[in-house]
Amino acid sequence: MRPIIEFCANNAHFGTDEMMKKLKEQHECDVYEYGCLTGCGMCYLTPYAMVNGETVEAETADDLYEVILNKIKELS
Repeated sequence: MRPIIEFCANNAHFGTDEMMKKLKEQHECDVYEYGCLTGCGMCYLTPYAMVNGETVEAETADDLYEVILNKIKELS
Protein backbone atom coordinates (compact mmCIF):
# COMPACT_ATOMS: atom_id res chain seq x y z
CA MET A 1 0.00 0.00 0.00
CA ARG A 2 1.33 3.42 -0.96
CA PRO A 3 1.79 5.91 1.89
CA ILE A 4 -0.69 8.79 1.95
CA ILE A 5 0.87 12.19 2.67
CA GLU A 6 -1.51 15.05 3.46
CA PHE A 7 -0.68 18.75 3.66
CA CYS A 8 -2.54 21.83 4.80
CA ALA A 9 -2.65 24.62 2.19
CA ASN A 10 -2.27 27.16 4.99
CA ASN A 11 1.12 25.63 5.85
CA ALA A 12 2.65 26.51 2.46
CA HIS A 13 4.29 29.68 3.79
CA PHE A 14 6.86 27.37 5.43
CA GLY A 15 7.80 25.94 2.02
CA THR A 16 5.77 22.76 2.28
CA ASP A 17 4.34 23.42 -1.19
CA GLU A 18 7.78 22.79 -2.76
CA MET A 19 8.19 19.69 -0.63
CA MET A 20 4.85 18.39 -1.91
CA LYS A 21 6.09 18.69 -5.48
CA LYS A 22 9.29 16.77 -4.67
CA LEU A 23 7.36 13.99 -2.97
CA LYS A 24 4.96 13.66 -5.92
CA GLU A 25 7.80 13.50 -8.44
CA GLN A 26 10.36 11.39 -6.60
CA HIS A 27 8.58 8.93 -4.34
CA GLU A 28 5.93 6.23 -4.49
CA CYS A 29 3.29 7.91 -2.38
CA ASP A 30 -0.05 9.64 -2.76
CA VAL A 31 0.17 13.35 -1.92
CA TYR A 32 -2.87 15.49 -1.17
CA GLU A 33 -3.35 19.10 -0.17
CA TYR A 34 -6.39 20.24 1.76
CA GLY A 35 -7.61 23.66 2.81
CA CYS A 36 -7.45 22.46 6.40
CA LEU A 37 -6.31 19.34 8.24
CA THR A 38 -8.08 20.45 11.43
CA GLY A 39 -4.79 20.93 13.26
CA CYS A 40 -6.37 23.93 15.00
CA GLY A 41 -3.74 26.53 14.19
CA MET A 42 -0.81 24.17 13.88
CA CYS A 43 -0.31 25.28 10.27
CA TYR A 44 0.74 28.74 11.46
CA LEU A 45 3.26 27.45 13.99
CA THR A 46 5.41 24.81 12.32
CA PRO A 47 5.80 22.83 9.09
CA TYR A 48 3.73 19.67 9.41
CA ALA A 49 1.95 16.98 7.45
CA MET A 50 0.08 13.78 8.03
CA VAL A 51 1.58 10.46 6.96
CA ASN A 52 -1.05 7.71 6.88
CA GLY A 53 -3.10 9.71 9.39
CA GLU A 54 -0.23 10.38 11.82
CA THR A 55 0.88 13.98 12.32
CA VAL A 56 4.58 14.67 11.77
CA GLU A 57 6.28 18.03 12.23
CA ALA A 58 9.72 19.65 12.16
CA GLU A 59 11.53 22.98 12.54
CA THR A 60 11.84 23.61 8.79
CA ALA A 61 10.28 22.31 5.58
CA ASP A 62 13.59 20.60 4.68
CA ASP A 63 13.63 18.86 8.05
CA LEU A 64 10.01 17.85 7.57
CA TYR A 65 10.88 16.33 4.21
CA GLU A 66 13.44 14.11 5.94
CA VAL A 67 10.96 13.17 8.67
CA ILE A 68 8.43 12.18 6.02
CA LEU A 69 10.99 10.09 4.12
CA ASN A 70 11.95 8.31 7.35
CA LYS A 71 8.29 7.65 8.11
CA ILE A 72 7.77 6.22 4.62
CA LYS A 73 10.74 3.88 5.18
CA GLU A 74 9.25 2.76 8.51
CA LEU A 75 6.00 1.86 6.76
CA SER A 76 7.73 -0.20 4.07
